[in-house]
Amino acid sequence: MDKKELLKTVDHTLLTQTATWAEIRQILDDGMAYGTASACIPAAYVKQAATYVDGKLPICTVIGFPNGYHTTAVKVYETKDAIANGATEIDMVINIGWLKDGRYQELEDEIRQIHKACDGKILKVIIETCLLTEEEKIKMCEIVTNAGAEYIKTSTGFSTAGATFADVKLMREHVGKDVKVKAAGGIASLDDAEEFLRLGADRLGTSRIIKLIKNTDNGSGY
Repeated sequence: MDKKELLKTVDHTLLTQTATWAEIRQILDDGMAYGTASACIPAAYVKQAATYVDGKLPICTVIGFPNGYHTTAVKVYETKDAIANGATEIDMVINIGWLKDGRYQELEDEIRQIHKACDGKILKVIIETCLLTEEEKIKMCEIVTNAGAEYIKTSTGFSTAGATFADVKLMREHVGKDVKVKAAGGIASLDDAEEFLRLGADRLGTSRIIKLIKNTDNGSGY
């Protein structure tokens, strides 16, 4: 696969607790230089980042991250604040306990409220596949579809495992035709990235792909 086309699917990501502005700025510089889909960064840096990129790169941030058990009101506020600060994409974490309790309507309502707060911007719903049964993953595909979000996303990258090929294939088979799939967490090679895309992922959340391309091409042949 052409590397430029692959990079267009990448949310170039830095969400570590220790992330500094200098490190965030490097993510933004790389995102702009390599033409990634977005830079996914902590909410506290969104306003500064949006000013820095000046429209040259979409800014994504995370809501209810990484555990998902914030109240709906808090998640909605976080979302509105992020959008006001210049975020153009939102990745939210579901309340996994609600899913396991069978509180499906509350999950759907929360996603709907956050989607409304996005005010036309892209919403990706993180379901943390490594903590779910196959039945729960399929149910979340139904809920995300019904709630109207643009994407369903595998993982935060902060739990017990990240994206798997099997999960991306399962999600692609069960989400509605208008819902896209984002694979995130542990994407460690260009071959893996291409396989996720082949299986139906539309976006890749990763901090490694640009590093790998820099190492293989010395930054010149992508």
